[in-house]
Amino acid sequence: MQVLEAAAARTANPWPLRRERAAELAERYPHAEEMLRLYQALTVVQEAAALRGAPTLPSPASGGGYKSIAEVAAQQILPGIVDATVEAGPPALRDGVVGVFCSADLVELVQRWLDQQPLNPFETYLARASASPLLEGLFTPHPDPPPQGGREKSPPPPQGGRVMYNCPACGGLPQLSYFAVSGEALVSGPRYLVCSRCANNWVFSRMTCAACGESTGNNLPIYQEQEHFPHVRVDGCQTCRKYLLTFDLRRDTRAVPIVDEIAALPLDLFARNQGLTKITPNLMGN
Repeated sequence: MQVLEAAAARTANPWPLRRERAAELAERYPHAEEMLRLYQALTVVQEAAALRGAPTLPSPASGGGYKSIAEVAAQQILPGIVDATVEAGPPALRDGVVGVFCSADLVELVQRWLDQQPLNPFETYLARASASPLLEGLFTPHPDPPPQGGREKSPPPPQGGRVMYNCPACGGLPQLSYFAVSGEALVSGPRYLVCSRCANNWVFSRMTCAACGESTGNNLPIYQEQEHFPHVRVDGCQTCRKYLLTFDLRRDTRAVPIVDEIAALPLDLFARNQGLTKITPNLMGN
C-alpha cells in the first residue's frame, strides 16, 4: 500500500494513515514516543471533528469569517483535545492545558489563533489542535488518485508566477516542506510546502527560503543526519536566520511528513544550536 502523505491528501480521510505512521515511529524513536502516543490520541478526536464538523461549516470566504469555526472548535472539539491530553500527554502539558481550559474564554481563544494573534504555548496548542482539522476539511483539496502506476501529474505553476510563502488557501505559515515522488528512480519530484494551519500543500522553489525568499545558495545551509534521519534535512537561511525541515519521500516512501516531523526533534535541537529559529513550531511546540 502506498503510504505517502501526498497519497493521504488524495483520500477523504488521511487520519488513519497518520495514526499508523505515529505508532510506527514511536517504536523506532524512543525519544519521541510520548509525543507520538499523544499525537495518536489527538488524531482520534481530530478525525471525528474533520469528518463531522467541517462539511457543515460555511466557508470563511462566504462572509462569516472564522466565527463559526471558532465556535465549533471551542465547543465541540476542544474538550476532547483536553481529555486526550490529560490521558496521554506529559505532566507539564496536562497542567498547562487544564489551566487554560478552566480559565479562558475558549471561543475567543480559538478566534485569536485563527486571526494569527500571539498566544502562549498552551493556548496555541489547544486552539491549533481544535481548529486545524476544521480548516483542513474546509481548505485542503482531495483530488482524484494518480494515474495507474502511481505517477503524479505535473503540478501547476504558482498563480501569476508569484512565489507564495504563505498558504494560498488560509494564509498560514509553512510548517515544513517535502520532495514528492516523481515516478522516475533518479529524479526527485517537486518541492511542496505544507501549511501549519490547514495542511494545504503548494509548490515552492527548491532552493528558496520559505520565510524571506533568499535564493543565494551560499546563504542557504543544509544540515543532515544520515544515520537516524536519512530522509530529513534542515533547510536554513543565514539571511533571516529561519529554518524548516524538509522530507525526501524518495528516501522513505512510508514517510508522512507532518508525523515524521514530531520524531525529528534532534534536528530541531541541532538547528537551534546553529542560531536558527523555526518558521513556525509544530503542534507539539518543536
